[in-house]
Amino acid sequence: MSIKEHPPLHVPVLLDDVIALLTPRLGETYLDLTAGYGGHARAVLARTQQYSGTVLVDRDEFAHTNLSEFLAKGAQLLHTDFVSAARQLIEQGRQFDMILLDLGVSSPQLDRAERGFSFAKSGPLDMRMDRRQSLTAANVVNTWTVERIAQIIRDFGEESPRAAMRYARSIAAARPLETTTDLARAVEQAYRGPYRRTHPATRVFQAIRIAINDELGQIQTVMPLLPALLTCGGRVGVISFHSLEDRIVKRYFAEQAAAGYEANLRIITKRPVSGAINDVHNPRSRSAKLRAAVKI
Repeated sequence: MSIKEHPPLHVPVLLDDVIALLTPRLGETYLDLTAGYGGHARAVLARTQQYSGTVLVDRDEFAHTNLSEFLAKGAQLLHTDFVSAARQLIEQGRQFDMILLDLGVSSPQLDRAERGFSFAKSGPLDMRMDRRQSLTAANVVNTWTVERIAQIIRDFGEESPRAAMRYARSIAAARPLETTTDLARAVEQAYRGPYRRTHPATRVFQAIRIAINDELGQIQTVMPLLPALLTCGGRVGVISFHSLEDRIVKRYFAEQAAAGYEANLRIITKRPVSGAINDVHNPRSRSAKLRAAVKI
């Protein structure tokens, strides 16, 4: 069954706050570095009507299938990761009045069992945001050493060293693992302590996904590139979903705030906008944090 026969349902995270902080105006240009299924872009472009000055980026081919409406109206689509897109656009001398970087995994990615991002539905161990790359979750859990798996669970899943090693050993003992259910079960068998609200495999899945897609490396690289992509007075918003992401964004914004006359950005969110407070009706927003700045 084709993708188009099942159009994804996607509620943009913190949409009202994104619009309030980016303040899109008629004729302004827009760069969405993680366009996903176009929820934020649709709202911005309804105000700017500037499709020819819009660039939408995503490394997921499923997203591009559902961004065709923007292409038909004159927007440019780039099928690549946001660091590669940023570098390409800088080389071209492009600048934009607004930039958005939404770091979350999109709802359709999570909800499609065949993508392997979630153990809610059994699927293959994939987790690639760009399925053109070769490294998958199956490669990680079936071929990496116990020590290397434990390291990413500790560093990217924020588990204790002892728990990370226990989970890694259980994963190795269960090889070969073929499905998300197999992985979740291996982690669950190694879990110790009282029951908690979230499944014990949640952080392990997060860690493997981050490692496969180089998510933190991408964020660290792209943040210093953003000022070059903004016009004077241009606004940028970044939505993060867990502490590792937000720490990188917060650190870069703090460096800009402390740079004085050498700063490229003026921070306009003294504290991050919280999805748990400002977008309570959207379950995907629960851990979201939005930070924004203006090009000086």
